[in-house]
Amino acid sequence: MAETKKIKTALISVFHKDGLDELLKKLNAEGVCFLSTGGTQKFIEEQGYKCQKVEDVTTYPSILGGRVKTLHPKVFGGILGRRDNEGDQQQMKQYEIPEIDLVIVDLYPFEQTVASGASEGDIIEKIDIGGISLIRAGAKNFNDVVIVPSKAEYGMLLDIVNEQGAQTTLAQRRKFAERAFAVSSHYDSAILDWFVNNF
Repeated sequence: MAETKKIKTALISVFHKDGLDELLKKLNAEGVCFLSTGGTQKFIEEQGYKCQKVEDVTTYPSILGGRVKTLHPKVFGGILGRRDNEGDQQQMKQYEIPEIDLVIVDLYPFEQTVASGASEGDIIEKIDIGGISLIRAGAKNFNDVVIVPSKAEYGMLLDIVNEQGAQTTLAQRRKFAERAFAVSSHYDSAILDWFVNNF
């Protein structure tokens, strides 16, 4: 298994867009293709870059009031598919699942929503499902995929791309995975605390 992997396709789905523009510019210059949903897709296109809609890949629209957008085998297969596993590769070809090499995602602002004194209904809607699943999938398959789990890691990736182009080492991908599991652990702990203290 080659330790250095090239980033060809990036799935980007973020709540906070600030700081994303510089990273998009560099990735685009390196020939990386963008795949996105909703507001993030619109933001990418407003920056002047082509961006494929996730729903064009999945053939499903965003449903249930936005609760289900990226939760689809063609998205998660593209992230979790092992590049050195012949069976995975055959199934990806069979089901027309595109390889996704980079996932940039952040989570709905659960803690900020709680702190704002929002209603229970609004707080529940800020429990992220798709985003946390994307983070865990990208981190699990760090052998092949770079996971950027919050805007705090934009600078890490930008430094790498500036230095070595749109490719990463296994050690770098493992470090991003470590950061990703730290993000998901903190997020789930915040949700647990809210449930414990409010029910």
